[in-house]
Amino acid sequence: MCRNIKTLFNFAPPASDDEIRAASLQFVRKLSGFNTPSKINQAAFDQAIDQVADAATLLLQSLVTLAPPKDRDIERERRQAQAVRRFGRA
Repeated sequence: MCRNIKTLFNFAPPASDDEIRAASLQFVRKLSGFNTPSKINQAAFDQAIDQVADAATLLLQSLVTLAPPKDRDIERERRQAQAVRRFGRA
């Protein structure tokens, strides 16, 4: 599950709210052990996602770097090439 969480800091354009929420969902899934929570746990699950997303947003806005922002397209191509080398498929 956590392999799906990608680095969100120092990209141009910056990470969107949807990307932050998706990473938060993956993080909460990993911590809870639930891919989809039961109805009784849904409210706690959703609250945790919101809180993690808020914390992630605050973190990303607070971080500082002198490095130039990375290009999303170049990074995507690099990850795809790495996957081909690792798994032998595109």
